[in-house]
Amino acid sequence: MASSSSYLKINHSNPIPLALTSSLHRPSSTSTSKALTFSRLPYPKLSSKLVLNLSTKTLIRTHSSRRFCTPPANNPVIKVSNSEIEGDEGHRENLQQQQQEEEKEKVSQFKKRVVFGVAIGVGVGGVVLAGGWIFTVALAAVVYIGAGEYFELVRSQGITSGMTPLPQYLTRICSVICALMPVLTLYYGRIDVSLTSSAFVVAVALLLQSGNPRFAQLSNAMFGLFYCGYLPCFWVKLRCGLAAPALNSGVGAVWPILLGGRAHWTVGLVATLISFSSIIAADTYAFLGGKTFGRTPLTTVSPKKTWEGAIAGLSGCIATALMLSKVFCWPTSLLNAAAFGLLNFVGSLFGDLIESMIKREAGVKDSGSLIPGHGGILDRVDSYIFTGALAYSFVRTFLPLYGV
Repeated sequence: MASSSSYLKINHSNPIPLALTSSLHRPSSTSTSKALTFSRLPYPKLSSKLVLNLSTKTLIRTHSSRRFCTPPANNPVIKVSNSEIEGDEGHRENLQQQQQEEEKEKVSQFKKRVVFGVAIGVGVGGVVLAGGWIFTVALAAVVYIGAGEYFELVRSQGITSGMTPLPQYLTRICSVICALMPVLTLYYGRIDVSLTSSAFVVAVALLLQSGNPRFAQLSNAMFGLFYCGYLPCFWVKLRCGLAAPALNSGVGAVWPILLGGRAHWTVGLVATLISFSSIIAADTYAFLGGKTFGRTPLTTVSPKKTWEGAIAGLSGCIATALMLSKVFCWPTSLLNAAAFGLLNFVGSLFGDLIESMIKREAGVKDSGSLIPGHGGILDRVDSYIFTGALAYSFVRTFLPLYGV
């Protein structure tokens, strides 16, 4: 039908947003005005129609079944301005631009995560190889920063709701005590007396504070000393305390004399390297497996973790322990190596979940922002906190120290 005005009908239904496309076409060869095409609405069988006249920028209700039609005389007219039509296109462009910026931000964060992850891995490897006071002082620095992040979390509104938070001076004292524990462990060879004395001092300070002391304050402080101070000390006991030489290690046979020679390669060094490498493998395989195959949530504490990712992490952890046991010739039994890998996975997984529970209670995503792309120190070492104690206990109890 030739006409001086162009109309385009659209289906009428309950009010929903109309998606406008940017394509323009002529409805007939004799018409010179352009018709704007609307995307199909989900109710095509309804007979009531809306017709858009682009010449007058009006919407007209009609019951005609023809695609292009003239408006009945009594139909109401709804004015549509150019700014409303152009605004939809501008909104779509803004959404596309926002999505592109989000993608760029994700890529940038991933690059930062990889770069800083590699740098941290190289640094940690060097510290573990050095051992002794270098390893202990580095661990004490990490413990101090991690303890500071923990006590900031327990002072947050999400955890302290309805009670007085821990005094800030006391949290700083607790952070210093936690940092001293690895040093005292290396110097004295034990930590039980120091931990007990520190816990008593903190309890007395809480009882003498002004205001109304709460048991939740005491429990948060005591758990902080245990979680951030006592548990990391087992890495010192594992790396520096198990000084028996790994006699079968082929790496020790070619290790330079200037760097300690064969005597440098102790059971403690080998066990620490296997444990650290297994934890890194567990985290990496769990991330990749969950990203690729993850469907079934593992726990509500950390919604992003899945059973598929956990199985992939377990497989990677055990495989890494078996491979390194062949390289270092310790443990000599594949069954012991697999059990050691399994223990490292369990410690790393539940250490991560415990820190996730603390952050969830505090209402934060990361424990801090110290490491670009990774968050805080606790976000990186949460998998190691309980694993050190489990690894030391297993090696000391079940595995032959001399690897023969």
